[in-house]
Amino acid sequence: MQLYFLCTGNSCRSQMAEGLAKALLPPTWRIQSAGVEVHGLNPQAVFAMAARGLDISRAQSKLIDPDYLATSDVVITLCGDARDRCPALAPGTHALHWPLPDPAQATGSAAERAVVFATVRDQIEVLIRATWPQEVQA
Repeated sequence: MQLYFLCTGNSCRSQMAEGLAKALLPPTWRIQSAGVEVHGLNPQAVFAMAARGLDISRAQSKLIDPDYLATSDVVITLCGDARDRCPALAPGTHALHWPLPDPAQATGSAAERAVVFATVRDQIEVLIRATWPQEVQA
C-alpha cells in the first residue's frame, strides 16, 4: 500500500499524519507527505508529536512528487486548499479528504497553541484508526 498525505505547506498536518501513519500502520506500507507549497517543518508539530513519543524532527517540507502521486493507492488531502490544488490522480487512486483546521493559524498563548496542535494530531490518529482498523498495529 502506498499512501500520500497532502496539505498546503507540508509543515504541520501532513507531517503529523505521515509520522502517525508510519507508527500505526504496517512497515510494508510506503507513506509520505507533501504540500502544494513548501513552508518548512513547524516546530510546534515536532513538539506535538514528541509528546506522543514520535520524532519527526528530521522531516523536511516537500512539494508533491508527481511520480509518487501517480503510484499512490490512497491520497489524503488534509485541507481544502490541497484538495483544490492537487494534481489529477491516476485512475484507481482512492482519494480521501480530511478537512482539518490548520494548527499553524492558532492564536493565544504558547500553551493554547500547543493544545490546538495536540487536538489536530489526535484527530489524525482517530481518522487513521477508523480508516484502516484492521491494519493498525497494536
